[in-house]
Amino acid sequence: MPTRDETSAGGLVVSGLREAVHDGEVDLSRIYVALIGRLDRRGRLLWSMPKGHVEPGEGPHETAEREVWEETGIHGEVFADLGVIDYWFVSEGVRIHKTVHHHLLRFVDGYLNDEDPEVTEVTWVPADRLIERLAYADERKLARRAHDLLPELALKEERYTPR
Repeated sequence: MPTRDETSAGGLVVSGLREAVHDGEVDLSRIYVALIGRLDRRGRLLWSMPKGHVEPGEGPHETAEREVWEETGIHGEVFADLGVIDYWFVSEGVRIHKTVHHHLLRFVDGYLNDEDPEVTEVTWVPADRLIERLAYADERKLARRAHDLLPELALKEERYTPR
């Protein structure tokens, strides 16, 4: 069976880092991240991080920013790496090795929309509810990393980023 390597990138747009800090403590329920929902073959809505293929001439950061905008309507700037997911699958008789680079992106501007035909819904989710919302185990692992990183990042954040 022929094999092919594919690379994608995406991540979590984060809003409210600075707003979540009160008296030196970070309240993760006040930090929000954008997720996309897609219907599976059974008609179930599955929530995941926005992501897509790296185009020629792009790096993972540029791809993450572009794909997040295309799939959510939100402009974000990569400010931290979250991790890489690596897996194999078969499609149309080809064995595909997929590598997906995930990042944290700081909210810049925009409004959530589901205009991308591949996306059924988009939503803001409080960071303290992120892990339980994600459909895929590999993304839940990255969400745990985000959960650990966000308090430190919030304490360093100087700019307010309301949604």
